[in-house]
Amino acid sequence: MLERLNALIWGPFLLIPLLLLTGLYLTVLLRGLQFTHLVRALRLGLIERSEPDAAGDVSHYQALTTALAATVGVGNIAGVATAISLGGPGAVLWMWCTGLVGMATKYTEAYLGVRFRRVDAAGEQSGGPQFYLTHGVGGPLGRFLGVFFAVAAAIAAFGIGNMVQSNTVADELHSQFGIAPWLTGIVLTVAAGSVVLGGIRTIGRVTAVFVPVMMLAYILGAAWVLVVHAAEVPAALRLIVHDAFTGSAAAGGFAGATVAAAMRYGVARGIFSNESGLGTGGIAAAAARTTHPARQGLVSMTQTFLDTLVVVSFTALVIVVTGAWTSGETGAPLTSLAFSMGMPGNWGGLVVTAGIVLFAFSTLIGWGYYGDRNIERLFGRRAVGPYRVVFVLVTFVGAVTELETVWTFADVANGLMALPNLVGLILLSGLVARETRAFLEGARESDGSAGRQR
Repeated sequence: MLERLNALIWGPFLLIPLLLLTGLYLTVLLRGLQFTHLVRALRLGLIERSEPDAAGDVSHYQALTTALAATVGVGNIAGVATAISLGGPGAVLWMWCTGLVGMATKYTEAYLGVRFRRVDAAGEQSGGPQFYLTHGVGGPLGRFLGVFFAVAAAIAAFGIGNMVQSNTVADELHSQFGIAPWLTGIVLTVAAGSVVLGGIRTIGRVTAVFVPVMMLAYILGAAWVLVVHAAEVPAALRLIVHDAFTGSAAAGGFAGATVAAAMRYGVARGIFSNESGLGTGGIAAAAARTTHPARQGLVSMTQTFLDTLVVVSFTALVIVVTGAWTSGETGAPLTSLAFSMGMPGNWGGLVVTAGIVLFAFSTLIGWGYYGDRNIERLFGRRAVGPYRVVFVLVTFVGAVTELETVWTFADVANGLMALPNLVGLILLSGLVARETRAFLEGARESDGSAGRQR
């Protein structure tokens, strides 16, 4: 039943075209904002970082790293490998396409998250699709979509944001070092509890330091492999583009894949990785200290760029240039094999293992926040504490449970979040485009005045 539902949601006639077409529509409506303002967006998030006097709970930078914490997870390691093993190298191009148009989607989600945010009973900012659907779309439809999203997100947090992550870590540490899953589960549970139970301010402080360090370490390891295989990189890029439109022939242990498979797995795993269209970007953005929704929208769209166009690309290229994709392996073992083929000694396996542990933990703490914001929308502040406790305890359950169906559950839950969110993005797109143009025109006039004064 779950498999059939997953096939329906992620089939060629529902979410895949809806996600891509919504991203393309928003790209046109926002006049290619993700291309024309990317440098400015990176500067806002990574250099200027904060607007100290603005309303909000965390800085631009902390909101960005919280969103990155939730998205840079095992999808960047195991998910990319799964897409390639099932869809061939061509799946990578569809992941890139999902990321490029997804930047416009992420901008819109973040803009609306700030635009319609509310202050909860504890004085914290709360926002995301559960609010902009209810108050932005409005009426019975808006209320239905907002509640539907909140229920789906609160449940999905236990799949994509929790059990998938803890189980992958437990499985990796058991296979590499023989560590018992129950022991991994206890350590992860204690570590997650020490952060998640503290709420967004604790999560923001931890991710501000933790996320850039873990991403840089992983990228440096991947860069090592690509430098060693520099001569194969152009051929790998050609193979990715070619197979995206022709399918991949059987090679070695790889059974071959059609264009439809490349598109399906590329888009599905791309969304699993960067979450553009799921609405989660609006939840993290709503906590940011910012004077205008567009400013945080620009910062938030860089999350998709960094996740998919940077981290995912490094993983994918390592798998393709080493030829590991023809081995018949899949998931994290495929990525581990590729790094081992490209690095001396045991360093490759260690890089992937460390990446899985760090990426999964960061996703755990990010999704803990997403879940509690949605449970607060449904049941009020009194439900947040118990939800956080249950979320942390489920970390242990994921580590010690056979998880064959949880990946499917995670995909279904993602789809159930995306459907109401995408409807809301389309309905509210005119508002976002209109107010964004006004903001950018005002910013240009301000820059021009400052230039004349100088």
